[in-house]
Amino acid sequence: MNIYVSNLSFNVQDEDLRGFFAEYGEVSSAKVILDRETGRSRGFGFVEMPDNAAAQTAISELDGATVEGRNIKVMEAKPKEDRPARGGGNFGGGGGYNKRY
Repeated sequence: MNIYVSNLSFNVQDEDLRGFFAEYGEVSSAKVILDRETGRSRGFGFVEMPDNAAAQTAISELDGATVEGRNIKVMEAKPKEDRPARGGGNFGGGGGYNKRY
């Protein structure tokens, strides 16, 4: 199961995230998402656990838990939605130009 974890302290790293979930069962991966430009944490991450029962227990136990002074939110990750590509596209709002006579 893929688990979404938000409201993480910016000090939490991948291994910390793995440690929070490891006491509930095997963790396949744990990744804190970083900002592309600054390399700093964006305050959320994803954890994968192969055992759904263990993952559900971890979600119910950790959701709302206080980690480094912050109440984290933990839930099953939703599939990534297709988002429209950036740029181009018709955003409405007229078009053309104003010509003065």
